[in-house]
Amino acid sequence: MSNTFPLFDLAAFEAADTELRQRYAAQLDDICRSTGFVAVSNHGVSERVIENIWSSATDFFDQPAPVKSKSSAPEPGYPYGYIGPGVEALAKSKGVETPPDLKETFNGGPANVPPGITDPDALAFCYAPTIWPELPGFREAWQTYYQAMDDLAGRIMRAFAAALQLPENRFESAISHPISALRAIHYPATDASALENQERAGAHTDYGSLTILLPQPGSRGLQVEHPTEGWIDVPPVEGAFVINIGDLMARWTNDRWVSTLHRVVHRPNQPRRFSLAFFHQPNWDAAIDCLPSCIGDAAKYDTVNSGPYLMSKFQSTTM
Repeated sequence: MSNTFPLFDLAAFEAADTELRQRYAAQLDDICRSTGFVAVSNHGVSERVIENIWSSATDFFDQPAPVKSKSSAPEPGYPYGYIGPGVEALAKSKGVETPPDLKETFNGGPANVPPGITDPDALAFCYAPTIWPELPGFREAWQTYYQAMDDLAGRIMRAFAAALQLPENRFESAISHPISALRAIHYPATDASALENQERAGAHTDYGSLTILLPQPGSRGLQVEHPTEGWIDVPPVEGAFVINIGDLMARWTNDRWVSTLHRVVHRPNQPRRFSLAFFHQPNWDAAIDCLPSCIGDAAKYDTVNSGPYLMSKFQSTTM
């Protein structure tokens, strides 16, 4: 699988002339129509930024539980800070009841509230304060990586527009103040004691425009549901981020592009596993409706607003 997993060279796309750029864009369209997962290479994010966030995330999860709990989300449904084991079941976002996922996470959102944001739900949810741990260097490493992911997501959205044969700035007004979240995930080592239908992360789709995933090098367990082959493994690709389409991009494209069901599977006697997931989410009030070029016979979805859609999905997963 590692030799055949789709790979998109972002720097080559950005440097290409018009004809070659169109070929790269068509390649990306084909990938997004099939599995909705692609590895992006030559992304330009510095190794130092990546090393610092890995180190900080590992240091955080290595702390004793009472210390981590000082950064806990204050109530169920609060999006940021530490969320410990037994709290979240991602499959519930798809209406499937399962035991809680075998993981713990730390989550952070936008650093600032943009001018003009007055919606109380936006202020209480997407712009709620991140509850930072008292860990030297953690906040700086986190916010630096968050900004790098925000910049990368904007570049990928331009490539997405090209892949849809739209002007490359087509999505810019909808992502001028994204409400994206960064999540560091620790899957503890496993034994044979999992409950029935319990996974490290239950089968789900992501909620926004796209997700930028950085799996731990050499790790295994992430799987996607392929339309003909069933559950298949997604390997870490050296030097690349794994990108997947989210629900809002599927709605924008009227399901031309796939928001693919995926999970992190539980197997006995697996070592601990880490990953970093940046969930790129359009502006709170961005209206997501079908792109005219994707309507075909009829639009499959009603218009939704980015922020309320995200909030309802996130809050449905807490135990």
